[in-house]
Amino acid sequence: MGSSILIAFPKMEDAKKIGGILIRHGFSVAGTFNTAAHALAGASELEGGILISGCRLSDMGYLELREYLPETFELLIIGSTKVISGSEGSVLTLQTPVKTSDLLNTVEMMLVQQERKRKKRKKSAASRSWKEQNYINNAKHLLMERNHLTEQEAFRYIQKSSMDSGTNMVETAQMILMLMIYEE
Repeated sequence: MGSSILIAFPKMEDAKKIGGILIRHGFSVAGTFNTAAHALAGASELEGGILISGCRLSDMGYLELREYLPETFELLIIGSTKVISGSEGSVLTLQTPVKTSDLLNTVEMMLVQQERKRKKRKKSAASRSWKEQNYINNAKHLLMERNHLTEQEAFRYIQKSSMDSGTNMVETAQMILMLMIYEE
């Protein structure tokens, strides 16, 4: 998974205790911190994940922390019933004292959601416009017609040429079209 777990509590012992529980149950903890500034710096170096935090760190509260946290991170707050009951809906919470099973299940659920979001972002970024897809299809059909390739072979040729030249498939298709048209 591309998601990391960071833990931030005012007392480093608390952060390490939670980290130890997660590690013993197969999770990987990327860092433990006792200030929001250090947690945010740690998060900025990672592609995404979960920040597990207390309600109040020495340098900021969880609402401000949520505001500065990168979009690819989710926030899980662990705190007393009094503080959690006033929390905003955009933040997941666990009430103290925390049951190990609740912590593990919540973290697992958050990681699964993170992975789904990551795949969705990757998929939407990879989609091509109609015009871009048309260049690829035209180049593919031209290769099939002139070089007697199957559709799969023509696509693979464009793909391999793209990787070899370090250009994207649309640019490669455009180059193929220009070269083959000028040959006429």
